[in-house]
Amino acid sequence: MGAIVLIVAIISTLKPASFVWIKTWAINPLLGVIMFGMGLTLSSKDFRIVLSRPKDIFIGCLAQFTVMPLLAWGLAWAFSLPKELALGVILVGCCPGGTASNVITYLAKGDLALSVGMTATSTLLAPVLTPLLVWLMAGTIVNVDTIGMLLSIVYVVIAPIVLGLLCQHFLPKITKSVTPYLPAFSSLVIAIVVGIVVSHNADRLLLGGMIVVLTVVVHNILGLLIGFLIGRFLRLPNAKCTAVSIEVGMQNSGLASSLANLHFAAYPLATIPGAIFSVWHNISGTLAANLFQRINK
Repeated sequence: MGAIVLIVAIISTLKPASFVWIKTWAINPLLGVIMFGMGLTLSSKDFRIVLSRPKDIFIGCLAQFTVMPLLAWGLAWAFSLPKELALGVILVGCCPGGTASNVITYLAKGDLALSVGMTATSTLLAPVLTPLLVWLMAGTIVNVDTIGMLLSIVYVVIAPIVLGLLCQHFLPKITKSVTPYLPAFSSLVIAIVVGIVVSHNADRLLLGGMIVVLTVVVHNILGLLIGFLIGRFLRLPNAKCTAVSIEVGMQNSGLASSLANLHFAAYPLATIPGAIFSVWHNISGTLAANLFQRINK
């Protein structure tokens, strides 16, 4: 997946015409498709995990919604990012965990049940926590429409998940037949979203320079590292430390770019950090999975 996303990012940067014909309004429906797929794969067992392991889920989600937003704010200040880029980094930091984190946790031999439970919980909390955190972190530099962001996340994230759960309940045979193909399909859709975002911002991406790339890379790596250290500090087993690390470090950066495009159109560079994060965290996640595999043997 990391290789596919990287190739698409390079093509859409050097040859924007490859994806620029797909309009930016398509990002939200495509994210909705990914969330719908997530709904198809969730089961009552996943929600029972949340109830049966509240301490683990609480630790993971608390880390998710504190570490990454605070890192985003701190890095934006440390690197003296322009207002637009700072906003984009903060948007990434305040979003819930990405669906790709479950695949990476599986490859890393981490606690997959915990990863799925954390992703589901952080996603369900996102309509309230993401707008609130963006307002707290960026409200002093831009006007933040918290209610508008809340509704956008409900439409793009929550509604498709609920629809997927309903399909799973009422159409179990069809759902079971398509489920094995969903990871590959979701990876393809994620790559298309990256292609759209990057192609429409290719000039700005090059203009942003290495400073925003460095910020995004440091943000992601510190998230992975701190997530793992939190698990170690709380004396969690390695498999749980792995899940927390990956969940904290990998964000739903496609949602960040979508929110930037929808609610901060006056700041076009705000979409760039999400686009770069979408590319990088799939690469770093794959590398981290190889490292964690050795730890979890």
